[in-house]
Amino acid sequence: MKLLFSEAKSDYGHYLFPYVVWAMPEAGELPPLLFNAGFLPAANRLDRFYLCRQVRVMLARFQPSSENRRILRKGEGIAMQLVPRAEFAYTPAVRDFCKRCAEVRFGPGVMSEERLEALFNSPVMTHLLVFTDRPTNAQIGVATLYVVDGELAFYRFGFYDLDYFNRSLGLCMMTSAVTLFAERRFKHLYLGTCYSESALYKTQFAGVEFFNGFRWSENLAELKSLLHHDQQKNSRHLLESEEFRNEFYHGDLNQITAASGFRVKLG
Repeated sequence: MKLLFSEAKSDYGHYLFPYVVWAMPEAGELPPLLFNAGFLPAANRLDRFYLCRQVRVMLARFQPSSENRRILRKGEGIAMQLVPRAEFAYTPAVRDFCKRCAEVRFGPGVMSEERLEALFNSPVMTHLLVFTDRPTNAQIGVATLYVVDGELAFYRFGFYDLDYFNRSLGLCMMTSAVTLFAERRFKHLYLGTCYSESALYKTQFAGVEFFNGFRWSENLAELKSLLHHDQQKNSRHLLESEEFRNEFYHGDLNQITAASGFRVKLG
């Protein structure tokens, strides 16, 4: 892969020079390689990926906890079907259903009709999980997925009927997806980014790990430390923090360097 470093807002007074890291796949490099390196697809394409603090589940290690089972019990009476995108009808009713959910979950105007149209016609969507209320046969939830058989599934967006809030439908959909792909012996289910405490629900699965910028980590205390770091008015970047290095890597920058999967050969 080729890496591009796109400049973000700098703080010259504290020698902070941020870059957004993009990865551009080269000939013969398939998406699982980039996912595994810590990148997610940018926008609705598979030709540019971005490095981020993301969460995935190592499905061979997943066993449903009592809390997972409690959430799934709330979904009793709800049917789930994995549908290839080509077999799913993206109708005006589906568009309006997704837009209503997005307006509440993400904020007004965040998910426009144009953005939804692009999402449902994107190469980053190969399948959907469709959830139906059995007694009424009403479609009450749709999750958009990028699937590479046997390798990975990327759970990108979940849209659901907000009247089912008391049944934790959104979390039930994600838990059902983890269970499904574990049963099908996929390697990983990717659950998107984690930059706020409100996203910690993604970490309640056995086998979960997150990408910290240089490696996949199973240490959720480290993730919570990063979330706390985000909230502070920091005058230095993370790996300059002795507190962080001492707490999680024995103060040893060489240990961090050795853990990194990135190698760059210039030229």
